[in-house]
Amino acid sequence: MLGVIGQLINETGCRTIIVNGVEDQIHCFFGLNPSVFISEVMQVAKGKSCKYINDHQLPPNRFEWQDGYSAFFYSHSHIEKVYHYIENQEERHHKDTFKEEYKNMLTKYAIPYDGRSMFDPLI
Repeated sequence: MLGVIGQLINETGCRTIIVNGVEDQIHCFFGLNPSVFISEVMQVAKGKSCKYINDHQLPPNRFEWQDGYSAFFYSHSHIEKVYHYIENQEERHHKDTFKEEYKNMLTKYAIPYDGRSMFDPLI
């Protein structure tokens, strides 16, 4: 499934570097085409992958992505570090939950947030 998401990102004119995740999150690292809005890339990736997942009945129940996404931008000099960060998602989540990881990133980059409404419960 992760390869499908990478292909969908490439279809927008962007260049996928790595897509990886665990059961409650996916990280997509790609070079953004300057003529494409990040919202367009996410709409394609989430919309078409949702259709693919449901058409192929991958989970037993209907699948839907949660609303929203986060985007972080990195310089070319950080590609290797970010790649390894994403590559090691499963190992990292033995230590921190997704919520802890996300809040730590927001804090690290001084991005204000309201933790009360940040996450929808998983059903």
